[in-house]
Amino acid sequence: MDMIRIGVIGTGSISGLHLNAYRNNPQTSVYAVCDLNEERARAAAAEYGAEKVYTDYRELLADSGVDAVSICTWNNSHAEISIAALEAGKHVLVEKPLCRTFEEALQVEQAVQKSGKILQVGFVRRYDANAQLLHTLVEKGEFGEIYYAKATTLRRLGNPGGWFADIERSGGGPLIDIGVHVIDLCWYLMGRPKPVSVSANTYRKLGNRANVEYLSFYKAADYDAALNTVEDLANALIRFENGASLMVDVSFTLHAKEDERSVRLYGEKGGFEIDPEIVIISEQSNTIVNIYPQTDHKGFDFNSAFQHEINHFASSIHTGSEPISPVQDGVAIMKILGGIYESAAKGEEVKL
Repeated sequence: MDMIRIGVIGTGSISGLHLNAYRNNPQTSVYAVCDLNEERARAAAAEYGAEKVYTDYRELLADSGVDAVSICTWNNSHAEISIAALEAGKHVLVEKPLCRTFEEALQVEQAVQKSGKILQVGFVRRYDANAQLLHTLVEKGEFGEIYYAKATTLRRLGNPGGWFADIERSGGGPLIDIGVHVIDLCWYLMGRPKPVSVSANTYRKLGNRANVEYLSFYKAADYDAALNTVEDLANALIRFENGASLMVDVSFTLHAKEDERSVRLYGEKGGFEIDPEIVIISEQSNTIVNIYPQTDHKGFDFNSAFQHEINHFASSIHTGSEPISPVQDGVAIMKILGGIYESAAKGEEVKL
């Protein structure tokens, strides 16, 4: 097979997971990198052996040596760069969320349809081995109809600041940054039912909380405690056409005893948890049993999941097959996220 020459646009923290995975994949090579910060771009190029360095993504896309791109930039540029890349004849892996709004998502989807190129949305949780194991069991009917899911991702002190806290660049706070992961994971494992309504709340009560001492947290490269225009907390009840429902709550900052992560799904014949670790709940001989599968990782492992994601991207390019996180799923998730923000703003349930 021909080597796929990759251009990575944006060399901030998340790009390291992409770059490492491309380096480990025998079908891909990091050919070019691009960042507004030239020093950072050159450092990434030196570390990963990229031939070309750019500070303007348009110049990278004009390079005929680039076959495909990973877009690891601020959320407000995802749609713009994705569309430009597709129009330039490049395959695209775009970090989640697909963009900031449902309207932008539809524009990206249209560009994919026109281009005939692969666009894979970076829903990395789908590519985790445990998620794929559970998805296989769901597809085989092991749990019966999945009718309820509950997902929680609460940080007591975890507002990264910088662009994450700037609604113009991010499109939102914890909902669109970390909530998108668990909403998509649940929706995917539920069989991707059609969403019909959302009832939600968002809160801006605590701000950045940069005053807190003795407890460290991740800070964006452009961290600025004075800039914070996103929500602290979001919660929602999402209803689907088949009668199933999903409840989610997610926070950047909260007066909580500890951080909390849990993802649980319930079906007619059984249920399962995937966060914080994989557990299957079933019945045997009129007894409820908890089953702990023997897998490499009890919980979500970032590095292996990103490697699976990159491997899948490369395979989809070579075979021309649709990725397991295609653009239409990115559109559906943006519709849900947009509905949550709309419901919270109106203070009432909204129809999707």
